[in-house]
Amino acid sequence: MAGGHVNLVKLCVGAERVEDLTRWQASPRAKGPDGVPRHVTRMWPKREAELLAGGSLYWVFKGVILARQRMMRLDEVPGADGITRCGIVLDPDVVRTEAMPKRPFQGWRYLRPEDAPRDLTPGRQREEDLPPTLMAALAEIGVR
Repeated sequence: MAGGHVNLVKLCVGAERVEDLTRWQASPRAKGPDGVPRHVTRMWPKREAELLAGGSLYWVFKGVILARQRMMRLDEVPGADGITRCGIVLDPDVVRTEAMPKRPFQGWRYLRPEDAPRDLTPGRQREEDLPPTLMAALAEIGVR
């Protein structure tokens, strides 16, 4: 496995654009007690060591991977229902990636480094997103 790490891929539910994600993560509800963004999920990844050896969480918007965040650690998050969940603590820096289509799925999936989209070059990180349907169509035909 390249680099000795593995990534996760997850649907960014309720967001259509990368800006929606960054806006949400700026809110207090999206942050853990330490003020860093986290995503709480029901299942604890079995490949924790590989994830924390340099892995990122790749976000899918409307069927297209468009961004990633480095995973810093996994925290236990006790729920009001007594069930402990996994809090994926994320680097606040959201890195835009080349558009890559991703079919619908539930939960999260592992993503090998060699299968992950490349980061956009620094000059393209600030580009405004195209409409999600157009980005998906372009990614589907290989235009990034």
